[in-house]
Amino acid sequence: MLVDVTDAKHIDHYRLQISFEDGKQGIVDLSDYPAKGGVFSQFKNLDFFRSFVVSKELGTIVWGDSVDIAPETLYEKCQQSSAG
Repeated sequence: MLVDVTDAKHIDHYRLQISFEDGKQGIVDLSDYPAKGGVFSQFKNLDFFRSFVVSKELGTIVWGDSVDIAPETLYEKCQQSSAG
C-alpha cells in the first residue's frame, strides 16, 4: 500500500514529524541514514538535512533534486516509532 506524505516538520537532530494522506502521523527517526553513505552522506550536514520539502508530485520528502526517501519506507519507520 502506497500512502503519500502530506506534511513534514523537523523536530530535532534527525527526527521528523510526518503526516500521511490516510491520517497517520508520527515521528520518524532518520539518524541511521548518514552512515548509509552515497547520497545520504549529505545528511551529515544538518543544515542540508533540515532543507527538505514535501513533494506533492512524488508524495514524499525530498532534498534538492538528488535525495528522497520512499513514502512506504517513511510510513514503516513511523509505524515502528509510534508502536514503541
